[in-house]
Amino acid sequence: MAPDKLMEAAHAWLATGPSPVRAWDVKGFRLPETMGLLNPEAAAMFSAATASVAKAGYNTPAPAAILSCVFEGVQLPFDRALSIESKYFAKLLTDPVARNIIRTTFISKGEAERGARRPKDVPKSTVSKVGVLGAGMMGAGIALVSAIAGIEVVLIDRDTATAEKGKAYSTKVLSKEIEKGRRAQADMDAILARITPAEDFAKLEGVDLIVEAVFEDIDIKAETTRKAEAVIPPTAVYATNTSTLPISQLASASQRPDQFIGLHFFSPVDRMGLVEVIMGRQTSAETLAKGLDYVAQLKKTPIVVNDSRGFYTSRVFQTLIHEGGAMLAEGVPPAVIENAAKQIGMPVGPLALLDELTFDLPLKIVEQAIAQDGAAYVQPAGVTTLKKMRDEAGRSGRKSGGGFYDYPEGAKKKLWSGLGEHFTPNTTYDIKELKQRFLYAQAMETARCLEEGVLTTPEDADIGSVLAWGFPAWTGGTISYVDTVGIETFVRESDRLAQAYGARFAPSAWLRERAERGQPFYTIDDPQQVQSCAA
Repeated sequence: MAPDKLMEAAHAWLATGPSPVRAWDVKGFRLPETMGLLNPEAAAMFSAATASVAKAGYNTPAPAAILSCVFEGVQLPFDRALSIESKYFAKLLTDPVARNIIRTTFISKGEAERGARRPKDVPKSTVSKVGVLGAGMMGAGIALVSAIAGIEVVLIDRDTATAEKGKAYSTKVLSKEIEKGRRAQADMDAILARITPAEDFAKLEGVDLIVEAVFEDIDIKAETTRKAEAVIPPTAVYATNTSTLPISQLASASQRPDQFIGLHFFSPVDRMGLVEVIMGRQTSAETLAKGLDYVAQLKKTPIVVNDSRGFYTSRVFQTLIHEGGAMLAEGVPPAVIENAAKQIGMPVGPLALLDELTFDLPLKIVEQAIAQDGAAYVQPAGVTTLKKMRDEAGRSGRKSGGGFYDYPEGAKKKLWSGLGEHFTPNTTYDIKELKQRFLYAQAMETARCLEEGVLTTPEDADIGSVLAWGFPAWTGGTISYVDTVGIETFVRESDRLAQAYGARFAPSAWLRERAERGQPFYTIDDPQQVQSCAA
């Protein structure tokens, strides 16, 4: 109805003398058969909704409670139905799942976005011009979100044609938004006008910040750093977008390591909201503040971590994919492995994730670690599986034509039928234990990150795990999961898993001491957490 006709229609309706009593408040009201559960169509819809809840594994209790409210409510008088609904609501509100989700995705996330980890004594800064080095998938995405935020972007690659291809990514993304009515053509034109593709580093003159996103190779990154620093202003911050290489090592190529920081974006950058901000050993508080101010300009959520191999997100994410590889080596059917991960709430199974990464990437990370740490480095549990797939089966992931999955043209991917020839099937698996292993492996490595000082707050741990690689939101994150299980139970179960599957599950002395004291990671005695809850 046209807006100018609304008042006229309202007056006409009131003139009919409508009853102020709602239909369900009229004495003797009964739900029409066309809406009741005996109606075939309604019953089918209810059955489908129930199956959907069952598929989710009942990790989140709200959908099941909603279905119960509907099922019970339509068979009762309205006031009684409301009373039942209120009881289900109270039960959900006091459930640990609600606490976990609210704390991490609302309170902690909001605090991070408001600058909880930003040094308070450093004046606010604004990035007007940014240099993005590398026009591949990551660099192109960083250029796009920067331009959307109103920042002038210089997108550098080995030649102008390659840089132009990087800018074309922005054109592709923005064009889809126009097709869906989410953006106007004039807005798209203004955003694209802010991106200047180039090969000449001289174009970087006057930038406030550099985001380097070139190939994951220390020598290539070092050469890129030297070229950029020969041009950029002495006040500019130099950020590297790396997922595994130590920031302090990369900063050794810089003439100003105190202005060197890690800004780890996640792909696709325009859709992933998290940025992992990594402090090198010499990174100054001012540089951290400027990095966080830039992330705030992009309207993304930051977590702050200290330098380490793989930092936080990449380091813990690897435990998920390697645990899947270890299970396959034990003979657990691949479909069971994938479904166990999905049943705990992971968006994708570990074997599918490995296919997307390609096996060469995690194996290269292992090789780099061995080269630097030698015999002190403990190889992840899934390395043997990846090497067997690559070296014996000749399959190393989707890009090479197939890995754990086949990718038939024009059809859905399916698990490779040859897996059984390389991994002897074992039917004695326990699905409950497989699910527990996935959760415990990730939570244990996160606890180690806190112990080592890679992470300094449980909030950053939880935000990072939920937003970076999709750790189940119902848990609240890897550390909230430990508190939900109970730290004493977590340590006891970890000991059992360590005896059955290996030292990767073994609790450290530090974690055991916390368990003996009954000290959770979140405590209401912490003034900061009291303030958060009050907010």
